[in-house]
Amino acid sequence: MPTDAINALKAADSEAAPSHQPTLGFVGGLRWMWRQLTSMRTALILLFLLALGAVPGSIFPQRGASPLRVGEYLQDHSTAGPWLDRFGLFDVYASSWFAAIYLLLMVSLAGCILPRCIQHGRNLRSVPPATPRNLARMPEHRTFTTDATESEVVDAAEASLRSARFRLRPRTAPGTDASSMAAEKGYLHELGNLVFHVSLLVLLVGVAWGSWFGYHGTVVIVEGDGFANTLTQYDDFVPGRGFSTSMLAPFSFTMDQFDARFLKDGPNRGQPDQYTADVTYRVNLDADPRQQQLQVNKPLNVNGTKVFLLGHGYAPVFTVRDGNGDVAWSGAVPALPQDPSFTSTTVVKVPDAQPEQLGFNVTVTPTPPTQVDPTTGPRSIFPEANDPRVYLGAWAGDLGLDSGVPQNVYQLDSSAMEQLGREDLAVGQTWKLPDGRGSITFDRLAEFANVQVAYDPGRWLVLLAAVAAIIGISLSLLIRRRRVWVRTSVDGQGRTLVDVAGLAQTEWAALAQEVDAVVASLPGAQTAVEEQK
Repeated sequence: MPTDAINALKAADSEAAPSHQPTLGFVGGLRWMWRQLTSMRTALILLFLLALGAVPGSIFPQRGASPLRVGEYLQDHSTAGPWLDRFGLFDVYASSWFAAIYLLLMVSLAGCILPRCIQHGRNLRSVPPATPRNLARMPEHRTFTTDATESEVVDAAEASLRSARFRLRPRTAPGTDASSMAAEKGYLHELGNLVFHVSLLVLLVGVAWGSWFGYHGTVVIVEGDGFANTLTQYDDFVPGRGFSTSMLAPFSFTMDQFDARFLKDGPNRGQPDQYTADVTYRVNLDADPRQQQLQVNKPLNVNGTKVFLLGHGYAPVFTVRDGNGDVAWSGAVPALPQDPSFTSTTVVKVPDAQPEQLGFNVTVTPTPPTQVDPTTGPRSIFPEANDPRVYLGAWAGDLGLDSGVPQNVYQLDSSAMEQLGREDLAVGQTWKLPDGRGSITFDRLAEFANVQVAYDPGRWLVLLAAVAAIIGISLSLLIRRRRVWVRTSVDGQGRTLVDVAGLAQTEWAALAQEVDAVVASLPGAQTAVEEQK
């Protein structure tokens, strides 16, 4: 083509009206957004974001679990703390962004699963596809000739496939050749896949239901003391967003006896062997008392509220007299274990002592050492209470309880106090404080149990969803969707030529065996195999 003609065409194209791309419009834009949200790729991304969003909940202290630690963190990190608080990192699971991810994931899963369920229902009502023209192209193909008639072969194939629980294409279906048979099997593969994904959605609903309307709390109960299921009795209480006090089951119990057993010999000496707690409980105020023994993983169940035995420790019992000789404080104080031998520490605060407030740092050794190491301090040599001993540090002055700043019950603020000295006591011994400040008596060493009270209304839904998910994924992995066809024709010698073929949705080694089983059930197949040999 001449150069002038080419330039003329280019000029004409440049002067042509510009092409306009079709616009989606408002409805089209919404449809596009819905398709993106309900795609499996988006669901996987949201699932990853949900897992990623839960990470700060294990890094930063959470208000629902420990408001005191959150306050300490904000005080220690005056710059970063408020910014972290603005983004809800101290209350991750109740934050708006975490709830948005959670809800979007549920909507995405529902949008993915619902169309697939509808399509699967249509597949169940549809008939298997007709026999293809060229069966030799199938992954598994067998052919042989027999003296049996075409009708006899097709009837035998129908009986064999029906006994193997294949779905058969009716001979009266449009496009069906009377000399062929089509069958399909393995619909449970897709059903298992759908059950698995539906179970994940139900699992999310169950977890959300339980966390919204449930609650859990912990409490330390000293042997001989009781507990009533009221808010004031808890040491730590985490309610759901939809919680109300009417959800608290009106039960109570008393811990009659606690028994902790430890291995006394062998390579695992000192390891806990068994924790048991004998309790007397009432399901309500008017109910008769009942007895039950709590063990680890064997909780007390009261109308859906469970009481779990979590841990164990020691609670020394003291009597403190002030400078006037009056009993200023008496009772048991749970001590926190510091090592496997249950060397434990605690604090005794006596704000009502006269003339000055008293405070004591306490180290408990259930089985004391023969000699205290001056570097490491007193350390128990065995977790069982054999001749227990306490090591005390006494302080007098202002405990700082009226400052308005919350204090940890296991920490003693001695900044405005004077140290009075140190002493160690066996059971029954008394230490008289210097300068007439009073005395402290170590009465006995009691035991305490750390229990958790939990109510989760969605636990049964979560359990059923988990079982269904396991069944669904098992069906999806163990079963394959496959099709088998049998076609007959007459060869040039007047004998019946039989073609048997199989096709699986995914590669499956057992398909060859299934096709061979169909071939073996047809008349004349064995004779044909022997002739080929």
